[in-house]
Amino acid sequence: MNITILDDYQDTIRTLTCFEKVAGHDVTIWNDHTKDVNVLARRLKDTEALTLLRERTPIRAPLLERLDALRIISQVSVYPHVDVEACTRRGVILSSYMAPGRPSYATAELAWGLVIAALRRIPQEMGALRAGKWQAYPVGTGLRGKTLGICGYGRIGAVVAGYGRAFGMKVLAWGRENSVAKARDDGHAVAPSKEVLFAESDVLSLHVRLVDATRGMVTAADLARMKPTALLVNTSRAGLIAPGALETALRAGRPGLAAVDVFEEEPVLGGTHPLLLMDNVICVPHLGYVERDGLESMFGTIFDQILAYASGKPINVANPEVLSHAR
Repeated sequence: MNITILDDYQDTIRTLTCFEKVAGHDVTIWNDHTKDVNVLARRLKDTEALTLLRERTPIRAPLLERLDALRIISQVSVYPHVDVEACTRRGVILSSYMAPGRPSYATAELAWGLVIAALRRIPQEMGALRAGKWQAYPVGTGLRGKTLGICGYGRIGAVVAGYGRAFGMKVLAWGRENSVAKARDDGHAVAPSKEVLFAESDVLSLHVRLVDATRGMVTAADLARMKPTALLVNTSRAGLIAPGALETALRAGRPGLAAVDVFEEEPVLGGTHPLLLMDNVICVPHLGYVERDGLESMFGTIFDQILAYASGKPINVANPEVLSHAR
């Protein structure tokens, strides 16, 4: 089969052990990124199996209508970036393993790395030390005894809360009714409202899925309630925060710090994003789920789905109605 892998920014997939699964197939890997439909249509003209690295490239009807050779899209996890109805109309199978019940430990670990790095000014002090300076920034703060706010106590939020407990922090959770019930069962306090969560947290970590109902859920008023010493961490999605609200809040001093792994439009190139120009912000390029073991598991499944299709027995099909008229 002609297999195409999009958006392998770090040219990692060919180095994975699981890449051996597609030996003998014609595999094309793109390391750059584009959302241009014309460019994508040219690149994918002969593609029969398309692999997606999470939500990096949207696959919509205007593109699908130009991909006559495409038979299957293979990925893992949620698929708001894929037009499933258009796939079905075109006879294209979407195979996507949902990994039920398994949190992204890599994302939780990165979130915790950002917490310590931000509160202790690690990147800033490293840069200053390289420039010949010693203890150049205001003194940082520790974690023990502080309040860790978890906005969205789902699979990842629960893991981050456990890390907070290990560091001697008081965990304060807020979210949907079933998630806060789980937080109570785990022995954590529950905030009576979002307003209280933002006002009382010393570290506030966002762990909410971005859907229409949650877009812009963190408002300027929410951020203004935060302590001037507080840290906001976002490893979920930039769209959870109202456009421009975080930059404005940081300039106003509430919260005093931020650490972000996600941006409105990705990839962020050129170094001109407003958050990159602020000394009280740590930014990393959406590394949450991006680590070797996770990619081994992800692409092992992605390739298994392609091979299952090639054998005539597709698995993890998100649009099963297509099976009766798949091309």
